[in-house]
Amino acid sequence: MTTAAPRPHIEVDGRPATEADLRLRALDTYGHFTAMQVRDGGVRGLALHLARLDASTRELFGAALDGDRVRDLLRQALGDTRDASARVYVHWPEGTADATLMVTVRPPAFLDDRAQSLMSVPYRRPVAHIKHLGGFAQTHYGRLARRAGFDDALLVGPDGVVSETAIANIALWDGDSVIWPDAPALTGITMALLEPLLPSAGLPSARREVTLADLSSYRAAFVTNSHGVAPVARIDETVLPGDAAVLKTVTELYDQVEWDRL
Repeated sequence: MTTAAPRPHIEVDGRPATEADLRLRALDTYGHFTAMQVRDGGVRGLALHLARLDASTRELFGAALDGDRVRDLLRQALGDTRDASARVYVHWPEGTADATLMVTVRPPAFLDDRAQSLMSVPYRRPVAHIKHLGGFAQTHYGRLARRAGFDDALLVGPDGVVSETAIANIALWDGDSVIWPDAPALTGITMALLEPLLPSAGLPSARREVTLADLSSYRAAFVTNSHGVAPVARIDETVLPGDAAVLKTVTELYDQVEWDRL
């Protein structure tokens, strides 16, 4: 017997979403969002989430987005819920005077920290630095990867240049440094929190072009997203030996990041 996933609680501009609200968003996929985990009413990297929403609203719609408004709407949608998966979606329908915000609240998601396997696919997200809507190709390639027995798709551009996975950033360990692929990709909040912390823990961090042909030269890899950090054991047919000490250090660094109060 299968159990249906709980329906999300959805609010638009501080009120329960109406059929018209949802119809508009079903037909208009021009917008952006951010996804976060909430624990005991707090969010890791809250300022980064607010900055992401503001920067993307400026770029897509030519105006700023008030962070206090976002926080107020998040608090209202959460209500008494202390632990959750929350998303904030930003649209700006033509002819309206301001951005409209949809907040969704679902049960919290927990990290599956088992070693991941990735299948490379020939795709690079357009306007990759924005967490935009309409990610058909990411969903399509992610499904293909899982159908082939992998956990996720690894997005690869021309000449086999690695950028990101369908739902996460990827970093590789070459024995000396943590390498983040230097290619068009979304800078995830977890990545943005971790990257500046690594050198202080004895893990130099650098951005460098990574290609599929290079993979055998790396000892380990890990992925990061709002759920946390997980090791990567295999990319296509390349098996990575892994480095438990490095992964332990990276995971502990992330675990020490404070939860910001909403």
